[in-house]
Amino acid sequence: MDNYEYIIASLPDFTPDKGPGQNPEEIIEFVHSQLEEKDLALAGILEDSWDGDKLDLEFYEQALAQKNRFLREFFGFDLEVRNAKVRHLNRALGRKEDTDIFLPIEEPDQELESTLERIYADPDILAKERAIDRLMWEKIDEITTFDYFDIDAILGFLAKLHIAKRWMILDEESGREMFRQLTQEVQSTFKGVNYEQ
Repeated sequence: MDNYEYIIASLPDFTPDKGPGQNPEEIIEFVHSQLEEKDLALAGILEDSWDGDKLDLEFYEQALAQKNRFLREFFGFDLEVRNAKVRHLNRALGRKEDTDIFLPIEEPDQELESTLERIYADPDILAKERAIDRLMWEKIDEITTFDYFDIDAILGFLAKLHIAKRWMILDEESGREMFRQLTQEVQSTFKGVNYEQ
């Protein structure tokens, strides 16, 4: 039996003031320990995406073929972002624009392409990384807008948790702010749900 509501209700209330027991790895382990096998497999695909060595053509083909909506949409967007970076680098190096592009999208989002081109042109590496992760965070929000107590809500939480975890390493202040934001989002989930339906 799925226990999504229990998992989401049990997510630790992590804030910058909490002790060392509230680290991202322990939260991820807790979530994984509560998932049934079918959902753990989906979470495993998401986890694999944080291992750069696994992000090859086969990975994206499998991710985009998933029945799970969150994984399809998240990795479709992730692929657009990565391909835009490759195109930017190709132009900068004087190479053919579509060299080394994975699974080119027939009709790329032109607004997204323009936004990404501006981001990739920024010489400030941290600002560039922060802007990309902000786009990913917003896309997760868009995908999970109507997901409260289901596997997509949990996958979205895990994806955001990995983003925040990365920023704890790159820029601790930004990472802690992302943790604060994620905590507020989880708490607001319960405030916005009508349990009498």
